[in-house]
Amino acid sequence: MEGIGRPVEQGKEYVVTIDAKGAKGDGIAHVEGFVIFVTGGNLGEKVKVKITEVKRTFALGAVIQ
Repeated sequence: MEGIGRPVEQGKEYVVTIDAKGAKGDGIAHVEGFVIFVTGGNLGEKVKVKITEVKRTFALGAVIQ
């Protein structure tokens, strides 16, 4: 089933802290250990993100606030 074992859902919003930087410059955050690549996120920022896509082992999101 889609979504099993993933603590985030596409289209939902979450408040996260950017705790790393990806190779392509995106911020990286975690929700319950699940990796989220955040477009527009800077290291150390606490931001609200909207999940745009959920993959098997990670999610993509964008800063909305």
